[in-house]
Amino acid sequence: MPSPFEMDAAVKALIFALVGYLSGSVLYARVFSRVFHIEDVSLVSRDGNPGTANAFIHGGFVVGALTLTCDIGKALCPVAAYMYACGGSAADNAWLPIVIAAPVLGHVFPIFYGFSGGKGIASSFGSLLGLYPYLTPVFTLAFFFIFFSVVVIITSHFHRTITTYICTAIAMFVIRVAVPVAAGFTIIAAAVEFKLLRSHEEKGKFEVRALWTR
Repeated sequence: MPSPFEMDAAVKALIFALVGYLSGSVLYARVFSRVFHIEDVSLVSRDGNPGTANAFIHGGFVVGALTLTCDIGKALCPVAAYMYACGGSAADNAWLPIVIAAPVLGHVFPIFYGFSGGKGIASSFGSLLGLYPYLTPVFTLAFFFIFFSVVVIITSHFHRTITTYICTAIAMFVIRVAVPVAAGFTIIAAAVEFKLLRSHEEKGKFEVRALWTR
């Protein structure tokens, strides 16, 4: 039987995870499409993804910027609130993985939209930013996105994203990011990879080119 302290920690984590999941389940690309009286960006886009990129492409700058801000914020806020409630420690928090992953799982499998959501990229950054001031995880994810975009260039976008999430998940264990954080990101990476593999996005040809070559 768990001690009362352990039970309290579990209940607290489950509550924040539920809040995070419900927050993540709000697809702001679709919300702002309705607010600004434009066609649902997930319906007019080629890949049917209700995410930030399509919000910018099919909704314009304002819709895209609002979607990006809210997709990051809906993950950042519940994770940051949980960290504050737990005193800010990530290294020894066994329940942290589910709290980190919950908003992204909500975005990828939203209860409000028949469990058919987006890829979870912006919300991934939001969840990791919620760990502030512990920023190594979000810098690691950003590093691989940039590295595979401008140094060792991987195309298509589908393959670049797949590679980025795999490498980030591995790197977090290699550089000894706090284990609960690395475990939480591994859950996120699995969800994002699953969504990408199941999406209608045009996969394109896998190509790798170094910046210094032509």
